[in-house]
Amino acid sequence: MAKKTLSTRIKSVLISQPAPQEGEKSPYKDLAEKFNFDLNFRKFIKIEGVPAKEFRKERINLLDYSAVILTSKNAVDHYFRMAKEMRVEIPIEMKYLCTSEATALYMQNYVQYRKRKIFFPKNQSLQAMMDLIHKHRTENYLFPTSNVGKTDLPKALEKSKYKVTKSKFYRTVPDDVSDLKITKFDMLVFFSPIEIKSLLDNFPKFRQAQTVIATFGSATAEAVEKAGLKLQISAPTPEFPSMTAAIDAYLTALAKAKK
Repeated sequence: MAKKTLSTRIKSVLISQPAPQEGEKSPYKDLAEKFNFDLNFRKFIKIEGVPAKEFRKERINLLDYSAVILTSKNAVDHYFRMAKEMRVEIPIEMKYLCTSEATALYMQNYVQYRKRKIFFPKNQSLQAMMDLIHKHRTENYLFPTSNVGKTDLPKALEKSKYKVTKSKFYRTVPDDVSDLKITKFDMLVFFSPIEIKSLLDNFPKFRQAQTVIATFGSATAEAVEKAGLKLQISAPTPEFPSMTAAIDAYLTALAKAKK
């Protein structure tokens, strides 16, 4: 018996992230099956690493820290890239606190997972991450970041009493996506303010009309509002800690309203 799908006016969704690799599980694929929409992935941004020569000007010694806060695969890549360029061997005792299980598992590209001290919160909410950091509150943290904050975590850490040093390891800049026919998508999903800039840079004549915009993080939501666009879906919230949960709730409400 065929699996029943829910019907909404949302027929095509664009996620501003790289497409999952073949065989890789994606919660967005589950949503596409549940609500019968065409799922598309396309990055609106690209990453440029901060050169070691520039990083040295900050006078940061990677070995001065006992733990690292990692918010994305990019943060993982550029932390270990910097260590390599600086010719620093990271000790096995180093702790890694990742904001998601996916980021924690990605660490296997650089370290033997079971032999390292890798931690992640029970969900992707800010509170869960802060609770995790509190459990390791005596550590001296290094927080590799980009020029664009994607989450509320940096602000929360600034207000906290934990010993955290934030440093730029990479830059996020707009990418060329002008080949897209942006008007064909019923929903656009963004995860950082620079993606909103990329949208407007690539499509200066963009008019939202009936297009639904979803964002993750308060900074991204603020960027949408500053651009004069309407925000329909926002995460994380206490009720919807993930982007997929927020989209699911929105589409479920649409499906019920259509009946």
